[in-house]
Amino acid sequence: MEEHDKNEKEQRSIEEDCSRRDFIKRATIAAMGVGLGGIQELDAGENSAEKTKAATKKTAPVKYLYHDSHVHLTSYVQEGTDIRDYLKIMGDKVGRSVLFGLPLQQKWSYLNSEDRAPTYYLHSDAHLYYYSFNDAMIAHEYNKLNEEEKKRFDPMITGFNPTDMYAVDHIKRVLKMYPNTFVGIGEFSIHKEFVSAKIAGEVASLENKALDHIMDFAAESGLVTLLHCDIDVPFGEKSPKPAYARQMYKLLKKHKDATIIWAHMGLGRIVRPHTRDLMHAKGERNPGHLEIIEYALKDKELGNLYYDISWDQVAKYVISSPESLQRTADLINKYPDRFLFGTDNVAPKEETYYNVYEMYQPLWDILTEEARHKILIGNYERIYDKAKVDVAAWEEKNRNAGKAKLLGENETPEEYILPHHHHHV
Repeated sequence: MEEHDKNEKEQRSIEEDCSRRDFIKRATIAAMGVGLGGIQELDAGENSAEKTKAATKKTAPVKYLYHDSHVHLTSYVQEGTDIRDYLKIMGDKVGRSVLFGLPLQQKWSYLNSEDRAPTYYLHSDAHLYYYSFNDAMIAHEYNKLNEEEKKRFDPMITGFNPTDMYAVDHIKRVLKMYPNTFVGIGEFSIHKEFVSAKIAGEVASLENKALDHIMDFAAESGLVTLLHCDIDVPFGEKSPKPAYARQMYKLLKKHKDATIIWAHMGLGRIVRPHTRDLMHAKGERNPGHLEIIEYALKDKELGNLYYDISWDQVAKYVISSPESLQRTADLINKYPDRFLFGTDNVAPKEETYYNVYEMYQPLWDILTEEARHKILIGNYERIYDKAKVDVAAWEEKNRNAGKAKLLGENETPEEYILPHHHHHV
């Protein structure tokens, strides 16, 4: 009992150590936006804070504040934070972290921005294009670490085009070039406000067969899938149903053996939580955003679906009102195994890295002990520990078979990495 109290005090000390310098300012600004509160009514009998707290299972206090399930080591111009610097930022507060960059490069078009070099997709009207070398960059950073340091990271493959039937070949090639490294794919985007329309070439779709091939391989290999897909079009929150919800659930049910994390709960800067109007044009009630999420969580065919609550843009909806905050907590308390926390930092910097965690402090305060542990620590470990085992098994099984299939009889591994193409002139 004394040891338990000591651990609890240590955990509280760690949490209090994180500065809340920006919280009041951020919460005030966020409260001016559209929140999740007033959008959905959960079953009060099952979801009241009193009942969920009474039913809480005691979970051993965590050593770390959290594991980061969503962070980008590099930016939209492929610049970022050295992995050793990121490790210092994590320190003894963040236990583990996914490791991926951004699969898209912002083009610097002189005709568009002249000598002003854009560093973000909102800084220019020029196209974005897929940048596959990012996976090699991530593997390079990861391999700077010693074996003990590597245990704190879970690298992901992102440098593929989800509209390309060859995308799976890229993923397999990366696994073979960098064995014992990658455990997932993502974050990659299908529908994303501002971004989708800027990507050169074919527009991504949830109904593209190329995406089915990617999901099939994720299931086969055990790779965790982190998918960004806005649940709706911009400014569509008052429509009867979100534009992409049906297609997304159809995709998920088609690939039940793939572990899929829906980034940002399907929200964005201007893809706001779906509002619950009393009636829409057909005389039926609009579902609210949390209600739509609960439909999916209750569906036994969607047991492979998880949500991350990463990004300050998502946090602003959650903390925008006491009602929104409580209803979000009620949902997470009711389904504690299905949510993960991530910062969605891009090229992490020490002075801003913990801001999103701090914004969510009011949520951490009203979650049950079980739910708080699982969203911050437990679910990450369960999902990514399994992926490490499954992907390692796939790599071992396919190590020799893959060479026999992909290499010609007289070719060497070096020739596979840099294949020779013989063209007739």
